[in-house]
Formats: sequence, C-alpha cells, structure tokens
Amino acid sequence: MGTVRHRRRDLIQNISIVLLSLSAVALFLQTQLVARPDGQDGYLDRLGASSTSAADSAVTDLRALAAPVRVAVSGAYGRYGDISLSTTDDAFSSGSSSPGMLLASALGTAQQRTVSDGTQFLAALSRPSIYYDFLSPLPLSILADLVGAELEDDTAFRRLVLSVGEDQGVRLYLWDGGASFAQCDVGLSAAQLEQAVSTYELGNAFFAFDRADQWEDRDAVEACSLFLEGDLPNFQTLTAVSALTDSSSLLASMGFNPSTKFRYTESSGTEVISDGDRTLRIRTDGTVFYQSGGDPALTIAASGEVPTIIEAAVGCTGLVSQLSSGMIGDASFYLESVQQTGNTFIIRYGLQIGGVPIRLSSNYAAEVILTGTAVSSMMLTLRQYTASADTSLLLPLRQALAIAALDPGRELSIGYADSGAASVSAVWLLD
Repeated sequence: MGTVRHRRRDLIQNISIVLLSLSAVALFLQTQLVARPDGQDGYLDRLGASSTSAADSAVTDLRALAAPVRVAVSGAYGRYGDISLSTTDDAFSSGSSSPGMLLASALGTAQQRTVSDGTQFLAALSRPSIYYDFLSPLPLSILADLVGAELEDDTAFRRLVLSVGEDQGVRLYLWDGGASFAQCDVGLSAAQLEQAVSTYELGNAFFAFDRADQWEDRDAVEACSLFLEGDLPNFQTLTAVSALTDSSSLLASMGFNPSTKFRYTESSGTEVISDGDRTLRIRTDGTVFYQSGGDPALTIAASGEVPTIIEAAVGCTGLVSQLSSGMIGDASFYLESVQQTGNTFIIRYGLQIGGVPIRLSSNYAAEVILTGTAVSSMMLTLRQYTASADTSLLLPLRQALAIAALDPGRELSIGYADSGAASVSAVWLLD
C-alpha cells in the first residue's frame, strides 16, 4: 500500500515539473515576442520571420488598388463622361468592352511610340474614342499593372486616348499633362472601339475646349478640363477624425516594442518613439513619420538588391495597405507618383473616396522612400473618413469658371479638400 502511494506521489511530482517547464517556456516566448529589450531581435526574427516585410502582404500586383480615373467616351453624337470613377469599379473594368479591359488590351499590344503633339491629341478626341485621365503622371508599366496588363516601359504619362484613326486603325495617344506627347499603334480594331462607344448614352459631358468659343474667356481653364452637362452630381460630405486612438498596434506592425521606455511626448502633443537608429513620430492629427538610419526593419520583396519600378510600387503599396488597414474608413490610398534615382525610390500616394481625390494641406497622403529594398523614411496619414448623409454645396459651373479666369490656364475639377477640420466637403479645385 505504501509503495502505491509513493508511486502516485512521484507521478504527481513529475506532472508538476513538466507543467512548470512548459509555463516557463511559454513565459520566455511571450517575453521575447512582446516585451523584447530594445535593440535586440525577437525570437521569431531570429528564426527568419518578419511581420514588417511587405512580402507578407497579399498585394502581388496593383489591380486591387482603387485608382481614381476620369473617363470620357466620344462619338458622333457627343460625349459621355464620368468624373467619379476608380479602376476597381465595375463600370470601368467589368466586361470585354469596358474602358479598363480595352486599355489593358491596348497597353499589352502597344507598338513603338513616336512623338506626337497637343493638336493631334485633341484631334483624337473628335473621333470615336475613349479618354482616360489618371490625375497625375505614372509610368506606363504601372498603368498597365493597374488594369491587368504588362508593359516594360517606365515613361510617365497621365492622360491617354484610344482613338479610331482616319485610316481606321486604332491608336493610343499619350500626354504627361505637360509638354510631352506620344502616340503608338495598338492591337485593337476600329470595330471593337466603335462597338464599345455605341453602348454609352452620349451627350452628358464636354471638355473645356468644346465650349471655349462660347465663354467670355476661352482660356479660363485648361483645355481637357472635363465637365458634366446640367445639374452637378451630388457629393456627400465626409467626417474625418484621427484614427490613432491607440498607437500600440501600429508600433507592433512597424517592429517597435510597444512597451519601450524610449518614448516621450513633445509639448505639441507629438509622440516620439526610438528604437536604435529608428525613430517614429506620431502627431495628434494622425500623421506618422518614420525614419531609419540603416536598420532594414521595414523591407519589400524584390528579385534583386535594387527592385524594379513595379516591385517598388507593389511592395510599398502592400506595406502602406498593411499599416493603414482599418484606419482610413471609407477612403483608400492611390499611387500619385513613382520616381527612381539609382537605387533610391520615392513613392507618393493620395487618398480617394468613390473615385474622387481627397486633397490634403501636405499635398500628398503618404510617402515612402526606399533605399534598395529597405524603407529609409515614410510619412503616412492615418485619418478616418466616413461618408455622411449631408451633401456638399458646390458653386455652379459658371461661377467656378469666373473665379478660375482670375488665374487662367489651370485645370478645373471637383475633389475633396481636407484642411484638418472634422467635416470635409467637395469643392472646385484649380491645378
């Protein structure tokens, strides 16, 4: 009987030792992953995993990015226009005859480009055509990726026109919005383009150059400013608040220890967090500034030491999307510019909602600077936008034109202007 009791006691002791050992291991792992000492890699990092790499993002191309695009379809009976459209909308990308699919076919079959000019660009709009305005110049390789095509050409253009030529061939006309024009033949037929044009109810839109002779100042606005006939569409007002009520999740996503002691608040309310040669500054308005002196904590995936423009854009888009997830409400980021100098990339983003851009006082909503595949600095606006039931009050077009004439030749368009207030309205913009 004593022997049985002794064996039971030994068994209970052994089980207790195992449970205590497992608890110690769990506590050790928890300490390494959540409250690791500053400047030391966590347990997962030493195993080679990294939650701060854009390679972990599901973004593999840019087709999921809702880029704003203004579209005008022209035919014998006038024009159809849409000034609140994005590349992910069904109206743009659904169906073989949709503007997005036709542009994808054109970019995927584009022949060698030749120099063109503004006269040829505007003339292309007088024939059966589809016009695309991506709001700012982007490399053709990026534009192709946005619509699901491939094109190895990093020349930047903003406005494109697919037009039926006098010889019944279809050409793509390109304009960077400044002084650079080009054109090229594409693998579309006149019948395909004309069939697509015929599906639209023409007559609801016009370009500024269509009405220049009827206005008191024919040069009041830039020629390709696009307007709608009749009453202006309704644009909802937006409520806007800082999304960073708790910065702990952002710190963890960027590889900072949320429990670090190297953290203080400036008199302006800006929170400053340091980790080795990396610094994170979080302003009260939700703007985040990241700076790294060389520690490659934030990286993107690339096939070589220096990414291609597509790899840089896709990687940074994945990173921005990951860090801003759930923090910008009904809005989304879109690519505004991609610049490369040697192994350095500067990639800037705007914000849009429903295909309409949101203009900030800082001019852009996010900026990522890459050195090779590592993020050396970043600015990110984490401001939550929600569409309200109220409608923005816009000046009638005639009054907006009168004001624009005071500074003639600029583009007149509609967008949201966010000056930092809690309510954001749609307004006329002059660029």
